[in-house]
Amino acid sequence: MFNTLFPFLHVAALLAALGYAVVSLLRGNVPRFGLIVVLLAIYYVFILHPAVVKEIERKKALKKGPHE
Repeated sequence: MFNTLFPFLHVAALLAALGYAVVSLLRGNVPRFGLIVVLLAIYYVFILHPAVVKEIERKKALKKGPHE
């Protein structure tokens, strides 16, 4: 059950951080907004993107099937 729940909690935390960045921007705190967005981008590039690419390749391999 945790394996199912973890991605949803992870996405919720990332969206909450992004929401906090937007609220900071709306309140006029541009440096805080910039820092949060840059850190989220770095997190995506180094942590999430490789896993997304692997999952896409895995699904393509499943679609082709073992006979090809």
